[in-house]
Amino acid sequence: MHVGIVPRYRSPGIASPDWLEAFATTIEEIGVESVWCAEHLVVPVEYRSRYPYAEDGRMPSWPYIDFTDPIDTLAWIAALTRRVRLGTAVLVLPAHQPVVLAKRVATVDVLSRGRVLLGIGVGWLAEEFAAAGVPFAERGARADEHIEALRALWTEPDATYHGRFVSFDTVQSDPKPAQAGGVPIVVGGHSDAAARRAGRLGDGFTPLGVGPEEFGRLAEVVRAAAVDAGRDADAIELTCRPAEFGADGPPGRHDRDLVARYADLGATRLMISADAGGDGSIEGVRAYVGAVLDLVADL
Repeated sequence: MHVGIVPRYRSPGIASPDWLEAFATTIEEIGVESVWCAEHLVVPVEYRSRYPYAEDGRMPSWPYIDFTDPIDTLAWIAALTRRVRLGTAVLVLPAHQPVVLAKRVATVDVLSRGRVLLGIGVGWLAEEFAAAGVPFAERGARADEHIEALRALWTEPDATYHGRFVSFDTVQSDPKPAQAGGVPIVVGGHSDAAARRAGRLGDGFTPLGVGPEEFGRLAEVVRAAAVDAGRDADAIELTCRPAEFGADGPPGRHDRDLVARYADLGATRLMISADAGGDGSIEGVRAYVGAVLDLVADL
């Protein structure tokens, strides 16, 4: 089981150069497989939209979290590391212009020697879309087109794409990503629509905060959609990010048993958070992540 980690977003954390440098070199040293950076362009102080991952519909620990730009942050981490993979978890894909995004992501992939994983979601915060001047309606359809446009720009020497929301003719977008076939796209979300999108268009699927039973059901939705699209269902990588992992303190046997259940359902990566490392100190992160790595080493 690979272990990926989300950096700390409270201070000191991702917006502190000293903390982030120490964090990047530490996770590289101790064997973490990947680092995943989140995104919000803006978060309104007041919002009516419902956060889908909390019972009260509100983002935890808000206001004033340091959401640095994930692609720029990963470029900085890439310069500090040589092995760890660089992921977004998740980029709000419909809010991005795909021609611009394709160039930014490909650039980091080339300069990191092929380590980028583009985790994407459709977004949930209508007020964020409004502030960015992007329509919130049909964001799922818009995300599908953006994925297809990215693939075209990354793989076709002279790329052409025509859709409802995106259109271009015989354009050259170079350099191409270092990874053959383009940067892997990992679909985030816990809905059936997200699972179907992963099966039809993605290289991976990361449902946030779902238990093993729901994870298994969504994995079957992914596989069915892949088969319907004529794709290899087994090639789609599954990542688990269970809300209950480590909820009772330092990871123990019950957490290993939990991760083993996800592994039996096809998960090959566990995603954890640096915020679980206590006070946010690098020493705390090192101890916590080291314990997690030991716990799942044989899965």
